[in-house]
Amino acid sequence: MTIVLVLGGLIALLFTGVPIFAALGLYGGALLALTQGGLGPITEVIFGEINRYLLVTIPLFAFMGHVMIRGRIVDDLYKTTYTLTRHLPGGLGFATILACTIFAAISGSSVATALTVGAVAIPQMVRFGYPPRLAYGMVAAGGTLGILIPPSGPMVLYGVVSDTSIGGLFMAGVLPGLMMAAIFAVFGMLMARFGATRIRTEPRASLTEVATALRGSAWAFALPVMVLGGMYAGIFTATEAAAVGAAAAVAVAALAYRSISPRSLWDAAIDAARTSAMLFLIVGAAAVFGHVMTKLRIPQQIVELVVTFDVGVAGFLVAVMALIFVLGMFLESIAIILITTPVLMPVMAHLGINPIWYGILLTINLELAQITPPVGMNLFTIKSITRAPMGQIIGGTLPYVGLLILGMAIVMVWPQIALWLPAQMLNIR
Repeated sequence: MTIVLVLGGLIALLFTGVPIFAALGLYGGALLALTQGGLGPITEVIFGEINRYLLVTIPLFAFMGHVMIRGRIVDDLYKTTYTLTRHLPGGLGFATILACTIFAAISGSSVATALTVGAVAIPQMVRFGYPPRLAYGMVAAGGTLGILIPPSGPMVLYGVVSDTSIGGLFMAGVLPGLMMAAIFAVFGMLMARFGATRIRTEPRASLTEVATALRGSAWAFALPVMVLGGMYAGIFTATEAAAVGAAAAVAVAALAYRSISPRSLWDAAIDAARTSAMLFLIVGAAAVFGHVMTKLRIPQQIVELVVTFDVGVAGFLVAVMALIFVLGMFLESIAIILITTPVLMPVMAHLGINPIWYGILLTINLELAQITPPVGMNLFTIKSITRAPMGQIIGGTLPYVGLLILGMAIVMVWPQIALWLPAQMLNIR
C-alpha cells in the first residue's frame, strides 16, 4: 500500500504540470520530513549523486549534437543516402531511415533527429508521391533511433543512476538500433511497393554520382565511426569519447564544411549548457526521492512481492514494460528513468536480470514514448515542421508503434541481440 501511495502521489503531482525537478525534490523532501522527522543529510545525498565523472558526457554529447545540427551536416547525409537508395522501391523512405540512423549516431537525441532530418526529408517525400501520413510516420519513427543508437542521453542517465557501464550500454544499443532501422526501412519499402499510392523511383545512381556523394559527406560519416570505433577498440572511455566527439564536430563543421560561425558555436554551447543544467537539477532532485524510497524500504517491499507471487523474469519484465509504456504516454523519458530505476534495480538483482539488457528494453520503450500521444515529443516536432493536423501525424505513426513493440519483444526473447557486442568488445556479460 505504501508503494502505491508514494508513487501515485508523485505521478499525480507530475500531471499537474509541476517541473520534474521540483516535483521530485519537494515531494521527496516533504516525505522525508514527515517520515523521518527531518531532512537529514540531504545535501550530501544530492552532491554525491551529481559529483560523478560520467555525467561529463551529457554536456559534451549535447554540444556535439548542437554543433552538427548548426553545421547543416544532415543535408549532405540525406543527399548521399538518397543517391545510394533511390532506385529501390520506396528508396526515398529508405534514405530517410538511413539518414536518421546516421544522424542518431551524431546527435543522441530523438527530437533533434526528427527535426533535422524531417525538415529536409518530408517535403521531398511528399513531392515524390508519398502520402503525407506515411512521410510523417516514417520521420517520427526514424527520429526515435536517436536514443537507441549511441551516443544516447537516456542511456547515459540510466547508466549513472543504475551504476551500469555506459560503454556497455552504448555497444548494446548498436545491434538493436540497426535491427529497428532495418524493420522501419523494410516496412517503408513494402508500403511503397504495395500501397495504394504510386510512388516515384529514380534510375540507379552511376558510380560517378555515388563517388561524388560519398566524397561530399565523408567527414559526416567519419564522425560517428571515430567516436564509437574508438570506444569499441578500447582507445578511450565513454567520457573521453564525448570529448573527442565534441572537438571533432567543431573541426568538421568549421574546417571541412565551413558552415559554422563563432556565434553559432557560442549558441551551441549555451544550448548544451541549458540542457545539461536541466538534467543535473533533475538528477539531484531524483537523488532526494531515491533516498526517501530507500528509507521507506520500498525496493525491499517490491522484492518481497515478486518473491511472494513468483512472477519470474519474463512475467516481471512484461509487467514493467507495460507500466513504462503507459507512463510514457504522460511523462518525459527522464522522469521515467529516474522514478523507476532506483526502485527496480534491487528486484532485477534478485531475479538475475542483466542491467544492460534491461537498459536496452527500457530505451526501446522510451522510443515508444516519443511517438505515442498525448505527449509524444516527436509528434509535436513533426507538427512544428509541417503544420499538419495532429490526427494525421498520429495515424502515420501507429504502425511504427507496433513495430517498436515487435522489436522490444524480439530483444526480450533473444537477449543476445543486445548482449553479444558488449561481450565481444568489453567482455561484459
